[in-house]
This record gives sequence, C-alpha cells and structure tokens, in this order.
Amino acid sequence: MKTKTLIIFILTWILSVSCQVAKDHNDAGFEKKQSDFLKLKFGIFIHYNMETYKNVQWVEGYHSPADFNPGGTINTDAWADAAVSAGMKYGVLTVKHVSGFCLWDSKYTTYDVMNPDCLYQKDLVAQFVKSFKSRGLKMGFYYCWRHPGFGEADKYKVLPPECDPSTHSMEEQIKFQKDQIAELLEKYPDVFYIWNDALDPEIVPSEEILSFYKGLSPKILASANWWDWAKKGTPYADIAVTEVREFPEDNKYPGETCWTLEKSWFWSEDTQPKSAGEIVPLIIKANNRNANFLLNVGPDKNGNFMESSVQTLKEIGMLRESK
Repeated sequence: MKTKTLIIFILTWILSVSCQVAKDHNDAGFEKKQSDFLKLKFGIFIHYNMETYKNVQWVEGYHSPADFNPGGTINTDAWADAAVSAGMKYGVLTVKHVSGFCLWDSKYTTYDVMNPDCLYQKDLVAQFVKSFKSRGLKMGFYYCWRHPGFGEADKYKVLPPECDPSTHSMEEQIKFQKDQIAELLEKYPDVFYIWNDALDPEIVPSEEILSFYKGLSPKILASANWWDWAKKGTPYADIAVTEVREFPEDNKYPGETCWTLEKSWFWSEDTQPKSAGEIVPLIIKANNRNANFLLNVGPDKNGNFMESSVQTLKEIGMLRESK
C-alpha cells in the first residue's frame, strides 16, 4: 500500500513539474511575441471599406455592394511601397468595419467583394497580404466587433446581413464573429496580428478571447480597443491599444498608439496630411513608452493613397533616419 502511494505521489509530482515547465515555456514564448512586436516600432493602418464611398466614418445600415467600386484594380503594391518608404514594418487593413462589408471572399456571407453586384470581384485581403509579404512587411487585420453599447441594432449594423444584429442574439453575433476570424486566419496563415475594435469584457472575457486566439494559432497576437473610452490603453488582450491618447511614461505593458496622417480615419474629399515634423515626435514618444505607433493612411475612392500623403510618408522615413 505504501509502495502504491509512493508511486502515485511520484507520478503526480512529475506531472505537476511537466505542467509547470510547459507553462514556463508558453510564458516565455508569449513574452517573446510581445517583445518582437515592440521591435517593429512603426506600422501603417489602412482604413478602406464601404465608409470610403459614403464619405463617413461609421456607415449606417446596409448599402449595395455595387457602391464599393474603385473603378479598376487597386494597387496594393503601392500601399506597401509607401509603407516601406516611411520605415514601417507592418500593416493593418480594415477587413470589416462598421458597414459589415467584407474585403475578402467569406463563406459566411455574400456581403463582400465577391458579391455579384460588386464590380471589384477580387479578394482585396489576399492582395494586401501578397503585396506586404513581398516587401518583407508583416500583416495584420482590423476586425470590428458588434458591441452591445453601439447604438440601435437597425442603425449601425457592423455585421453582414446573414447575422443582422436586429434579428440575431448577442450569442449568435459572437459566434458569427469568431467564425469569421477563424476563417481569416485559415485563409491567410501569414497574418501575425488581429486588431479587434470595440472588443472588451462586455462581449467576451479576456481569458476566453485569449484562449480563442491561441487555439486558432499560437503565433497570433491580438489587441483590443475597448468600447469604454476611459479604459482604452489598459491591458485586456496581448497588446494594449490607445486611440490618440498616450501611454503613461512608466508604461510597462506592451502597447500600441494609433492616429491618423490625414484628418480622419477614412478618406474624405477635403483632407490633407499632417507634416512629417508633426508625426515623427509621436512615433518617438510611443516607442519610448513601450508602444508601437500605427499611423493611418486612408485610400481614396480609387483605392489610392493621395500623392501628398505618399510624399509625407517618404519625409517621415528620411526624418526618422536622420535622428
């Protein structure tokens, strides 16, 4: 009996030690992913979706897929080249924003670029990934979540018609969104980062969302932009995110600050870029406070960056090199 008890004790001890070693390895790998992220320092945010064609920042209701019409093939190579000229190391594209319109061919909806009414008929996400990868840049996706605090369900849809929030429960909405994100990571395995907008504990607890992403791909990093403005920049996912606001000088948690090169996130007709002299100090400040800086550039209705913005990005690259 004593021998049996001793054997059980030894086996239990071995198991506990093995689990702790595995945990330590996982923690070390996780910390390395965060550290590698901070080494990137500077990236490009690309807000381009149905909002571009409606001249708004948040689209209301559903609009015809025919409205997404750049008039020709979008030159995503030019996006990547502009990012390289600024010294950026990664890019994040709005694959689904408040309009609910998807820039990839999703099996969960027909409300996407491959809809028969959409004249583009190309997987823009695949183009983005190919272009940025070919320039040695890392790729991330912005995905907008339907938040219970986000207005009336018949106004800001956020989700495609197949999961219209006015007719689907929050549980159904969460499942739909998780299914789409899993689809994105399956279709585009080179992606390293998901930028989750309006995702916070009111939708999914932190432990659950981190477990969800880890289960999809151990290499994926996730950030989450809180719905509660006062909590933006506080830890929730792998990377803490702020919009406009700065991290404290003593920030230790891996972070990312995002802001616009032009006056708004999505392109507008009267927009102009800020100067390189305005942007570079923001990059330096973010990097000094344990955070990356993600600078948004909004393509116009033809899917092109404005020439003035392209020039400013070059100037940012030259100014950073001189410092």
